[in-house]
Amino acid sequence: MDKRKKREKNIKLSIILSISLSIIFIFVILYLTVSPERIREIFEKKIRYEFFMIAVFLNFLSWCIWGLRLKILSNATGENVKISWWESIKIIMANLFLAGITPSMAGGEPIRVYLLRKKGMSLGGSTAIVLGERGLDAVFLLFCVPFAFFVFKNRINMGGAIGTGLTVGVIVFLIVIFLFFYAIKNSEKTKSFLIWFNKKISRFSKNKEKKNTVIDRINSEVDNFHSSMMLFLKQNKSMFILAGFLTAVMWVCGWLIPSMILMGFGLDSFVVESFAAQVFLIIIVMMPTTPGSSGVTELGAGGLYSIILGSVNSQVYIGPFVLMFRLITYHMNLVVGAIFMQKIFKSVASFSMDAIGRYSDKDG
Repeated sequence: MDKRKKREKNIKLSIILSISLSIIFIFVILYLTVSPERIREIFEKKIRYEFFMIAVFLNFLSWCIWGLRLKILSNATGENVKISWWESIKIIMANLFLAGITPSMAGGEPIRVYLLRKKGMSLGGSTAIVLGERGLDAVFLLFCVPFAFFVFKNRINMGGAIGTGLTVGVIVFLIVIFLFFYAIKNSEKTKSFLIWFNKKISRFSKNKEKKNTVIDRINSEVDNFHSSMMLFLKQNKSMFILAGFLTAVMWVCGWLIPSMILMGFGLDSFVVESFAAQVFLIIIVMMPTTPGSSGVTELGAGGLYSIILGSVNSQVYIGPFVLMFRLITYHMNLVVGAIFMQKIFKSVASFSMDAIGRYSDKDG
């Protein structure tokens, strides 16, 4: 009971910390960029609230498209499991909540694997689906990086803080992509590495039977993962291509949100520049820093869009822009995700990553 309370306390602290950091940094940006007089000036000007509503709709649409992509990949694994669109959306929303309170965007991946397993899929198949999604995201973003650098080539000082952060992010991003595709192509070497790594860390365990169980499981699940990925890439190419198309549509929907917010404030949409900024921002927030990348995202968005807006008169909108951007793309996700977490797990705070381990151990 004490351990459970401790886990719940840790999750509650993560929720409080992520939201608090986001709010603090939003207020800091507002304080640094907007005076009370200028805030009055903004709201005296006609605000186009319809564009804010379109931004909210685009966020909702991106959830639905992501859910459809998950459904297509789940039903294309060859396993005798069919997952509905609604079930896929529920999994996505739970993922968004967990990603919002853990460092980096990848924080929600374990819960997707866990919930796919509860639907009857194998661990290897579930992992292949989730990593397949991330692989599609990575390939799409990889194609977008040169475009983003071209748009910002004369706007960013690569020796400055933003330029250095982007360079580090892109390098780490490329390394992760390389390792992902290497693992797909060289399953035997992947197994050898994981078994070697397991032997190193299992020195601290006295349970020899558990060591053998883990090794057997590594062999089994890497094979499942490899066969599922090969199924996507060879036998179900059409489904994988469709998932790739949905990936592009999903990201474009999300990247249109900032343009709608700018238009809501009566500014130009800066669609091309905004798309480029979003590419860089995604790479920055992929780094495991703070829960939900709170603070990092606010500062990154503020810095990138201050470059886009350029003129001194437009800088007054940076704070309000970051406020609306995070309300729609982060706080909205967190609130709706929490509702789905409550429905799935009967509690927002009682779920922990230990649940995944316990569920997986049943197959060991």
